[in-house]
Amino acid sequence: MNGLENDLAGGFLAALSAPARAADIPAADDLYGWLIGSWEMDVLHYRVDMRSAPRRGEIHFGWVLEGRAVQDVWIMPPRGDSPSASDAMYGTTLRVWDPAARLWRVTYVNPRTGQHDELTGRRIGSDLVQIGRHADGTPIRWNFTDITRDSFRWNGVALEADGVTWRLEAEFHARRRGAASIPLAKLA
Repeated sequence: MNGLENDLAGGFLAALSAPARAADIPAADDLYGWLIGSWEMDVLHYRVDMRSAPRRGEIHFGWVLEGRAVQDVWIMPPRGDSPSASDAMYGTTLRVWDPAARLWRVTYVNPRTGQHDELTGRRIGSDLVQIGRHADGTPIRWNFTDITRDSFRWNGVALEADGVTWRLEAEFHARRRGAASIPLAKLA
């Protein structure tokens, strides 16, 4: 392999990344552009309640594929910390604009755990709601709520076998890197 094939910044990453939303996506349909950048997160729930010993993580969002998609990387614990097998996360979400359906197609993959989820994203009121299924068919909802320019709350719920009860699977409180810190006690 020559040096050009290993030039990630000038090859793959340059081809993947985009400076902004594609011009053919209406501004009113730009659900995810406000997320672009780097975030820190407090993990209050991830399969179990973690409020007594919250974890931390990091999230990075960017425009990709000629500005027709937003891709992210969710990492817990932050890079540099030692991950434990039970609660580590290193996954990516690709949110692709579907102009025919006027919605976002959302795919999340965590190769570390084998998780693979498919959803669609829409705005409902001031929240971003993503509805879909886990790979095993379990219905899920992933919501961005309490959205400000520099913070958001994300929660994921799954429908129990009874077809009525929604179970909390994850809850994250994120703040933009460089934004004023929010005390964890105010997040719970």
